[in-house]
Amino acid sequence: MRLCELDRNVLLECCGSARWVDGLLARRPFETEDELFLAAREIWWNVEESDWLEAFSKHPQIGARQTISAWSSQEQAGMNHASASTTDAIEALNHEYLEKFGWIFIVCATGKSADEMRAAIEKRLGNGPYDEIRIAAGEQAKIMQIRLRRLLEA
Repeated sequence: MRLCELDRNVLLECCGSARWVDGLLARRPFETEDELFLAAREIWWNVEESDWLEAFSKHPQIGARQTISAWSSQEQAGMNHASASTTDAIEALNHEYLEKFGWIFIVCATGKSADEMRAAIEKRLGNGPYDEIRIAAGEQAKIMQIRLRRLLEA
C-alpha cells in the first residue's frame, strides 16, 4: 500500500482512536514512511487518555476465545500453543486486570509466547493506574507501528 492510500478505515485498523486517525489524516500527505511514523507517535502521545481508552476498547483480550481479526490472530499467535492451564490463567488475569483498571490488558503480543504474555499481565497488575495507562499506551504505540509497517509492505 502506498502512503497516499492510507484512508480513515485503514487507519482505524491500526488504532481504534478516532482522534488519532483524524490527526494523521490532517497531516497528509506524507512524503516518507519516517514522516508517517513520526506523526503517528507525536499524535498518539498528545491525545487524551479517553482516546487511549477508545483504542484499547477495539482490541480483543489476550487469549480471547472469540472471533478476532486476522491481525489480532497473527499478533497473538503465541497463544496457539498455550497449555490449557496457561490459557485459563490468562483469562482469569484478564478479568482481574479489567476489574482493577477499567480497561483491557494491552500488550504488543507480536513474537511473545503465551507464558511471556502471562508474566507481563502478572507483573503489570502490580502497577497503579497512573503508571499502567501509560505503559498500556506505550504497548498500543508499538502495535500501531507494526500495523502501519505491515500496511505499507502490503
